[in-house]
Amino acid sequence: MITAQGITKSYGKLPVLKGVNTSIAQGEIVSIVGSSGAGKTTLLQILGSLDKPNEGKVTIKGVDLTTLSDKKLADFRNKNIGFVFQFHHLLPEFTALENVCIPAYIAGRSKDETEAKAKELLNFLGLKDRMDHKPNELSGGEQQRVAVARALINDPAVIFADEPSGNLDSATAKELHQLFFTLRDQFKQTFVIVTHNEELANMADRKLMMKDGNIIA
Repeated sequence: MITAQGITKSYGKLPVLKGVNTSIAQGEIVSIVGSSGAGKTTLLQILGSLDKPNEGKVTIKGVDLTTLSDKKLADFRNKNIGFVFQFHHLLPEFTALENVCIPAYIAGRSKDETEAKAKELLNFLGLKDRMDHKPNELSGGEQQRVAVARALINDPAVIFADEPSGNLDSATAKELHQLFFTLRDQFKQTFVIVTHNEELANMADRKLMMKDGNIIA
């Protein structure tokens, strides 16, 4: 479902990725681990179309992302890819429900359809009574679940997560980790997760170890 071939990336004279090759199957949960500076986040951003490689190509659902114009790439990303980050990036002036709806509105979905889907997701994630609360009225774990619902609103083929539990206490992090597997089973999404959390990394179907800009195991 996702393939990366010969991915290189440098920032100035600093090589960060040195010819990465990998493939990820539909419905698979894959963790990417390694020390700081190994290239994990850069690889995640390139796989997720947030950055472009210097060389190589990334294919998702048979579409070569490196051939798309910026406009077509943004449209593909909106409809096929979800993101969950360490910091939730929720818009503070909007409620949980409104934050979840935003990607669907960008995709051109109707208000009624979007709100129904957002309420379904928030209910599924245990936030039925928190939909009208703004981010500053939610706990860290609740905010992260809102971010997960937002990532799911357009039924993406894949969700990329960058240190998703890095800002949570251990109990809340454990709940979030289990949630990813529940979501995979319920909605059939693929997850690619960069993490320093050994428990989450070891729960994944497969663990990719990075060192010095390459996958070594």
